Amino acid sequence: MAKTPEDLGTPAETPGNKGRPGTPESAQLSSRHRAQALAVCIAAAFLTLLDVSIVTVALPSMEHHLHLSSSQATWSVAGYTLTFGLVLVPSGRLGDEFGRKKIFLIGMVLFTVTGVLCGVAPDATWLVAARLARGVAAGLVAPQVVGLLHQMYQRRERGRAFGYYGASVSLSTAIGPLLGGIILRNFGDADGWRWIFFVFIPLDVVALLLAARLLPEGRRGARRRGLDLVGTVVLGLGVTGVMLPLLQGGAWAERRWWLAACGIALLAVFVRWERSVTLRERQPLVDLSLFRERTYWVGTLVAGALYGGFTGIFIVVAQFLQQGLHYSPLKASLCTVLFTVGSAACGVVTGRLVHRIGRPLVVVGTAMTAAGLAVTALVVGASGPGDNMFLRMALPLLVAGCGAGFVIAANQTLALQGVPRRDGSTAAGVYQTGMKIGTSLGTALAGSLYFSKLLATHGDFATAARTGLLGAAAVATVAFVVALPGLTIPGRQDATPRVPVLEEAESAR
Repeated sequence: MAKTPEDLGTPAETPGNKGRPGTPESAQLSSRHRAQALAVCIAAAFLTLLDVSIVTVALPSMEHHLHLSSSQATWSVAGYTLTFGLVLVPSGRLGDEFGRKKIFLIGMVLFTVTGVLCGVAPDATWLVAARLARGVAAGLVAPQVVGLLHQMYQRRERGRAFGYYGASVSLSTAIGPLLGGIILRNFGDADGWRWIFFVFIPLDVVALLLAARLLPEGRRGARRRGLDLVGTVVLGLGVTGVMLPLLQGGAWAERRWWLAACGIALLAVFVRWERSVTLRERQPLVDLSLFRERTYWVGTLVAGALYGGFTGIFIVVAQFLQQGLHYSPLKASLCTVLFTVGSAACGVVTGRLVHRIGRPLVVVGTAMTAAGLAVTALVVGASGPGDNMFLRMALPLLVAGCGAGFVIAANQTLALQGVPRRDGSTAAGVYQTGMKIGTSLGTALAGSLYFSKLLATHGDFATAARTGLLGAAAVATVAFVVALPGLTIPGRQDATPRVPVLEEAESAR
């Protein structure tokens, strides 16, 4: 049955309803107000995603002063990403049901509080627990950001908005080590890692206050649909079962495949449960009809593989340069600065081109990222103690960064183009869950390859770094393989019934 504009949550504007509460938010907001709200959303996305990468450069200092084991060091980075990913889907549904602005504000309050808890951590257990809680807070914010952009902008305008969002994603991921190095240099190695959390608390507070003032309230549906609690628990357990073996070594290693098998089985149960909920005409946690749209599920897979590839390199490069070549944290972070420049610049440009070029941007970008990472691995593996690593890594990291910038904005814009505004945060939550699982898997994989090779070679840092980077390049290649078939069926992505209906609803304004 065809969906009406009201079903889509984007009622057409008529002379009789213009400016009234039922009018879509994109029509109600002035251009200035929308730009201000966009800036707040981008700032929040930047701060929550920055927390993933900025900690990597401080790991050696944290390991030394808090006596972190290798497992605890991994949890302090990948554990944040894990809990971030676990709550994305349910928090997206909460935003769609109870108001994106409300959930956004709750998440920012918790994010600020957990920042303080991380900064004052007296031991490893406290730090890991605070990082896990901080991931939950970030997971409350992230899908609301994408949902709000989806809500505030019409389809043809979203490319530019997602371009700026993609640039912030790239910038936060890549500039984190640089900012962390600057903070450690100014505040010292002993307690400098604490200031990595403290310095950004005022910015968190400012973003919170501006969000309360500027973000649109949104419009609730005529009926409240509730949260699928059973689905939430099963999904969380399934994702945790898949992730734990990669994040935890030691005694868990012997149970690795059993845990992974249990996690996959639980994810299958989750799919069956969601189908049964839909058949009973109740609201599922995830509307599985989203995956009938080829662009959406392909985009989600591409995002997971791409992030699994390039985010894993930062922990490997930081460890190799600081421990292997004895670089300072600041000098080590400067070696990845061109990745930042390339990804941020290309992200903005791609947002303006995505509706003209489409899927080829994603294919070319994934190929560039995989190739850049592979060449970086070869350069690192052939290095010697006296080499100027900044110059040797500059070009391949720039290529990889530009490729990532091409993909991030274009892929998200294309993946979400057929999603109704009513379900914008939930769809974004599913998409970002794939992205965060990929990030956590990639970080764990690259780190595991690096540390295991370092142990096997009795301290050959260059060989260990090459192994970790080649693993990252292999994961990025998966993104290219998944994206490539999109070129062989032009126009099919837009052939689903939902997109034309959405276009009709929006053009009626």
